[in-house]
Amino acid sequence: MWHAGARNLVTDVVGLRVGHAADAQLLSGTTAILFDAPASAAVEILGGAPGTRDTELLHPQNLVQGVDALVLSGGSAFGLDAPSGVQSHLRSIGRGFEVAGQRVAIVPGAILFDLANGGDKDWGLHSPYRELGLAAARSAGADFALGSAGAGMGATTAVCRGGLGSASAVLSNGATLGALVAINAVGSPLVGGTRHFWAAPFEVDGEFGGLGLPVPMPADCARPRSKMDPRPGTNTTIAVIATDLHLSKAELKRLAVAAHDGFARALYPAHTDFDGDLVFAAATGARDEVLSAVDRLELSAAAAAVMARAIARGVFHAASAPAFAALPAWRDLV
Repeated sequence: MWHAGARNLVTDVVGLRVGHAADAQLLSGTTAILFDAPASAAVEILGGAPGTRDTELLHPQNLVQGVDALVLSGGSAFGLDAPSGVQSHLRSIGRGFEVAGQRVAIVPGAILFDLANGGDKDWGLHSPYRELGLAAARSAGADFALGSAGAGMGATTAVCRGGLGSASAVLSNGATLGALVAINAVGSPLVGGTRHFWAAPFEVDGEFGGLGLPVPMPADCARPRSKMDPRPGTNTTIAVIATDLHLSKAELKRLAVAAHDGFARALYPAHTDFDGDLVFAAATGARDEVLSAVDRLELSAAAAAVMARAIARGVFHAASAPAFAALPAWRDLV
């Protein structure tokens, strides 16, 4: 059985760093994952209203085999400027593949909708997300904040603030798996009207409060709780599942599918018409080994469990909301 890594963050995976940038008045921000060397990557989108940049190139049949960074951002379509800032940073340090004498960094990204969360979005002609992306890239390191940080700064769920979450697991074969997720779901991370997390069965060492599941389960726990007046494109949970294994794009596509199961175990409902739910999967290749059938089964199961834990941790760590925010934080629920 697996256990959490030393930091219990996606950065327990060797070969990657994470950086945040956010604006508390804007109530939005950006998170970047930078790879020390180009990483193999894939994507799986199961929500009905995604917003993305450069995800087509991640499909197994397409040419590009490695990415330099991945970006999760608030700001709806405006947030698609954030990868440009990350790309600028990478170009400045000589990263990217060389073509015609130029360095072109490959930086796919995904966004969530946080424009209606009460923050000041009157930014003038140009959005601030390119600069937020640049700042996030420059700040990337092994340790980073959870909760109301980066892409999770202005995120919300049906019942409380969302946030930026992360978790990790070391598998029986020694491989490491980590998840990073910005939770802005139309659904709820909590069981019925309680403070108990749907992800409770997967919790490690009380990492999101140790409450377990409610006993007995509420009579109305199967009733979906969702944001009022949901509209396509106004929500979205976006995530990265990463490993130090050497995996192909096709294998990573399957890993992203498995990680989506963590959405369904931590959020109810998930993958709706009104979410843009997306998982990037990436492999740094630090461990080059042949996986047995048992290894592959454990990897898939752990991907769902680690993602569920990361979602609950992001909500659990969300800061108390400013007065102008739309919803309270989990810590302030009675």
